[in-house]
Amino acid sequence: MHNQHLYILTGASRGMGLAIAQQLVQPGHVILGISRRSNNTLASQAASANVKLEQWEQDLALGEAASARLSAWLSTQDAKAFTSATLINNAGVIPRIAPLADSDAADLANALRVGLEAPMLMSAAFLHATKDWPAARRVLNISSGLGRRAMASQSAYCAAKAGMDHFTRCLALDEAATPNGAKVCSLAPGVIDTDMQEQLRGADADAFPDRANFVNLKTQGSLTSAEDAAARILKFLARPDFGQNPVADVRDA
Repeated sequence: MHNQHLYILTGASRGMGLAIAQQLVQPGHVILGISRRSNNTLASQAASANVKLEQWEQDLALGEAASARLSAWLSTQDAKAFTSATLINNAGVIPRIAPLADSDAADLANALRVGLEAPMLMSAAFLHATKDWPAARRVLNISSGLGRRAMASQSAYCAAKAGMDHFTRCLALDEAATPNGAKVCSLAPGVIDTDMQEQLRGADADAFPDRANFVNLKTQGSLTSAEDAAARILKFLARPDFGQNPVADVRDA
């Protein structure tokens, strides 16, 4: 079957990643979801819609293994079957919320591996494996406003997202000089009602000065649902000027 659209999505089993995956279940789409656990509801939805879905149970903290697996899988695909190929780096984790001096080394390392190292390795694997594909190629990195402003007790998460923004800028320069270069963007998705928000609201106020702000976002109804956020992200991805600005916000006009 030709004229298909390939979507590779990390963190596809829950939260906003799951909402994105569910909205990608459409005729003509081929979806590869990569998460620590598969999602049976998503599998059932894809089967009912006769949409090809693969789910890998893969720890993205082991970025080298994940990227090698992706490279091998892409090498088995029929490049001519796809009109477009898109990688969405969505997975991320917030380590225990605490000042850096009180943080656990392994926890910090895991957050940086999942939030920064894995997106870089997955992007490199995707772009190298598809460099000769005729398909239009895109890389969408899901960033955060915290990559653009500092917050106490959030060093690892802020650093991962700031690094994601800046490596995307570098990647855009690389791809602009490449034949059929990919369009790339690091996109802040807004403030979304996910497990991460619950984690922030439940933090120790003594260790997290901004806790009250996150509690207020919830009580005031200021959080976007995962489903609405996913729809806005996919609408942004479909824009004809996607990638024109390598670092953007979903609320940009």
